Amino acid sequence: MISNFEKEIINRLIDKYEKSKSFTGDNKVNQRFTIKIPSLFPKYNDHSEYELFEALNDSIDTLVKKSFVIAKANSAHVYSTVTLNVDKLAEIYKYVGRQEKKDINNSILEILANYKERNQILNLYCTSQNERIDSNKSIQFFNDDLLELENILLAVDELLKVDTETFVRDFSVKVFKDSKVFERIAGKVVNLIYEYGDFPEKDKVLGNLNIIKNPTYVNFKGPGSIFIKEQRLDLTNFRGDLAVSSIMLSDIDKIDITGKAVITIENLTSFHTFSDKEMFAIYLGGYHNSVRREFIKKLHQQNSQKAFFHFGDIDAGGFKILEHLKHDTGIDFIPYKMEIETLEAYRKYTKKLTENDKKRLLKLVDGQYHNVVKYMLDNNCKLEQEALNVE
Repeated sequence: MISNFEKEIINRLIDKYEKSKSFTGDNKVNQRFTIKIPSLFPKYNDHSEYELFEALNDSIDTLVKKSFVIAKANSAHVYSTVTLNVDKLAEIYKYVGRQEKKDINNSILEILANYKERNQILNLYCTSQNERIDSNKSIQFFNDDLLELENILLAVDELLKVDTETFVRDFSVKVFKDSKVFERIAGKVVNLIYEYGDFPEKDKVLGNLNIIKNPTYVNFKGPGSIFIKEQRLDLTNFRGDLAVSSIMLSDIDKIDITGKAVITIENLTSFHTFSDKEMFAIYLGGYHNSVRREFIKKLHQQNSQKAFFHFGDIDAGGFKILEHLKHDTGIDFIPYKMEIETLEAYRKYTKKLTENDKKRLLKLVDGQYHNVVKYMLDNNCKLEQEALNVE
């Protein structure tokens, strides 16, 4: 029976081989794949660890006898290095029960081909992984489990089709016939969608895609009335906001805005502190999901003569949310306090741009908000909307 020491030595050597140009066939010189035994097993030269020394020597001797490795030892039979015999690779893979990387890559390529055209996020991911395979780089979100990889891609495919609020458990049962599968891969799924999609906040990706642990509530306040099952509720003189759950949205018959405008607000703190008796305010919570989107669209249909504003962070994410809101609702939202004047007025509260901020802003520099975006890049600044409440 193969020993753990044998497995450790062989797997380390194969790892080095599979990361090399010899594996891809691009090598111009013969490569040797060697490990230093004292580095891999620090206690090997510890005289108090004689049993470990003997067991490790026996394992190396076995590998040498099988011609799997070439080992270098001194006169006291103390090994210094072990080198892989690449002429015996097929036998070596079989001996340690390891699947050859080229076979794994072929299986991955088949999976990628099956999912590549299903949506834009999967297309970008699959294209990138094809390039990584060609360059002999590791596959993102793959941990030597082909079934898990396919489940991750299936989840991404199905998530982008969800158009009504769905509980996490119910989504898992529907897609995988198992209530726990999605929970186990959710972290990798979210990371993939966040990296290859267009979402400003990773922790809100699932909520934006209508996958929830609890029902969504739409918070709103301001001058207007809401009619629910023919009952009228006047919000104009309310001191705070009202929240309606996603379950109740279909019961709303009409929303009548009596003020001059409607405003969506990205941040919850800013929503609660916002005060304008002429504006009906809705808490957006980052990217809107289908619940908030349908509420806003219904409100616009019944109050199309009103102006619609959006108040968000003055950063790449804030402008992305605004564009997303305009695109998915068909409403021409006007930026509210998201201009150069606000940045200058609250200069002492601005923050410096991260490298990621700069990359995202550069993609917006030629767009509709080019003046403020260029100002942010030139002055290395961004502003969270909560800062407008500090004075």
